[in-house]
Amino acid sequence: MSAGQTAPPRILHLHSTFASGGKERRAVRLMNAFGPKVQHAIVSAVPGETSAAKEIGRALAVSWPTDFPALQGRPTPGRLKRLAEAMRGYDLVLTYNWGAMDAVMANTLFGEAFGLPPLIHHEDGFNEDEQQRLKPARNWYRRIALGRAKGLVVPSETLEEIALTTWAQPIGRVRRIPNGIDTEAFAKPPKPDALPGLIKRPGEFWVGTLAGLRPVKNLPALVRAVAPLPEFCQLVIVGEGPERETIRAEAERLGVEHRVHLAGFAHAPERFVGLFDLFALSSHSEQFPISLVEAMAAGRPVAAYDVGDVAEMVSDANRPLIVPRGDEDALSRAIGGLLYDTEGRAALRKANKAKARREFDEKTMIAAYRRLYASAMGRTGLP
Repeated sequence: MSAGQTAPPRILHLHSTFASGGKERRAVRLMNAFGPKVQHAIVSAVPGETSAAKEIGRALAVSWPTDFPALQGRPTPGRLKRLAEAMRGYDLVLTYNWGAMDAVMANTLFGEAFGLPPLIHHEDGFNEDEQQRLKPARNWYRRIALGRAKGLVVPSETLEEIALTTWAQPIGRVRRIPNGIDTEAFAKPPKPDALPGLIKRPGEFWVGTLAGLRPVKNLPALVRAVAPLPEFCQLVIVGEGPERETIRAEAERLGVEHRVHLAGFAHAPERFVGLFDLFALSSHSEQFPISLVEAMAAGRPVAAYDVGDVAEMVSDANRPLIVPRGDEDALSRAIGGLLYDTEGRAALRKANKAKARREFDEKTMIAAYRRLYASAMGRTGLP
């Protein structure tokens, strides 16, 4: 084995944001799984959004380069060159979503001249500016930027089709790796006070969601869906983000602020997701949401808009609760229909938990990423 094989690999992560969302939490789980013999450097395109770092294992070697060029800005040759120069010295570059696409372009344009490390890009979905349709200019930019990438990883069938057709990526470059979690951890029954700041009281029915509080998550719609339901129906939103006051204002407008709980960020969702009687998603756009897999593993029924792969992810028995995107009345009916149906909820709990264990356990996901990253670096494996 060569010296390059024995030296600890250095991986640079370039994120559109490192707030505690699905892709960030998956990245952290992979970092923790790879262990302390892999070194990581993390850059967020939005410097203040780094709440996902709270779940990184303390034994890991992680740095936060403060002098790294901004990931966002005009893609001028000079700026792209500075981005390329900053990638030197690493063994692998991992980029995430549109917010890091300039770094992908820089790697393609200057990679050979500067001897840059291999790059793997990850696409997990789209923000509100592309929720209705993808922007043609961005599609062309992606096509060119990804020209040198060792891989383009997507979690959903929808994104796989977009990558192969709209972005014209060769089939050998596109890797679909479904998101996975530790399903056994989510199967454990939660304590009533497992969610910091809240205690579930007898008789309450919790509609819960985990999401970054961003416009694309459309959380005011979830407030409106819960508002006409009985008083014992409580909405619990776990997450942080810029839409917090907008959500609160909508709850106050509807007079249900006492039933809408903005719990903020909470680590270790396996401890509290089981407190939800029903998990709900009202996003304008999703692809393969990790939070949905977590809810299924905890045996939660799901009511959600039909976006991305959501309808295919849930059990067959749960699919009638996946309603057309934007239909708030249908979402409200889906939630309300389970309030008194204890037998129906029990059946959905069993079906969703079984599917999560069967198809979405993290062991398969971690093994796939381990092989992909090691192969890109020319290694036989990761430590």
